[in-house]
Amino acid sequence: MKQECKNVLVVDDDKAILRTFTRILQRAGYVTETAENGKEALEKIQAQSYDIASINVILKDSNGLDLLPKIEEVSPRTVKIIITGSDTEEKREEACRNGADAYLTKPVNPEVLLTVFEEKLKCP
Repeated sequence: MKQECKNVLVVDDDKAILRTFTRILQRAGYVTETAENGKEALEKIQAQSYDIASINVILKDSNGLDLLPKIEEVSPRTVKIIITGSDTEEKREEACRNGADAYLTKPVNPEVLLTVFEEKLKCP
């Protein structure tokens, strides 16, 4: 993976998860920013390009699955990874229909997170 292709937005309303994911990703060489809700995530994606967006399903102001097509419209090259603590077949299907590139369930093993990031990044 090319080093310049490591700009990540982590979207979650849980500050502990934001801190944990940021620490894991930064140690692996990723440049990370965070958003605590869907509105903030969309504002950041409109202002800057991200290689990957890690999106929690349940946010205080929105459903992370509903953010997928909005992110696709604004930033089609961003890899979108859905992360949820309440896995259901319906959520998996909706994530797929809405354009998720990967789907992980909490608690997320750090090694699995990094492996999925590396596999899904499509650097030019």
